[in-house]
Amino acid sequence: MTRPFRYISILTTCLLMVLVALAPVRADDAASARGVIESQINAFLDDDAATAYSFAAPAIKQIYPDQTRFFDMVKRGYQPVYRPGNFAFGRSKAAADGSGIVQEVIIQGPDGEDWTALYSLERQPDGSFKINGVQMIKAAAPQT
Repeated sequence: MTRPFRYISILTTCLLMVLVALAPVRADDAASARGVIESQINAFLDDDAATAYSFAAPAIKQIYPDQTRFFDMVKRGYQPVYRPGNFAFGRSKAAADGSGIVQEVIIQGPDGEDWTALYSLERQPDGSFKINGVQMIKAAAPQT
């Protein structure tokens, strides 16, 4: 097996291990997580930095200790989340230990480009969810 294929095989194995570690999401947890995401997106659309920041998990607030820095980071690095054209919720997966959820969101950016945003939400001590990170994946161009 050549090196590139070995790396792809290892990467595929790791990805499968992560997916197996994720369990189905309870309907009420999925609805709660989606509500948090939708509320934060609406806050971005309203330029309401305080409300958008309120949905960030403690680890994010440690990195961005005030709402202005957080809001500026989202504006610069996450335009599809900051100013989505349209968005729809996709699949949800729960961590096996119940500590959080990964929620897929299909987003059209302000430039019309399609993205998949993988939101990582962390369960808080009070049972609520906070957003612990977003991974943006650009949609593949349609085949012609």
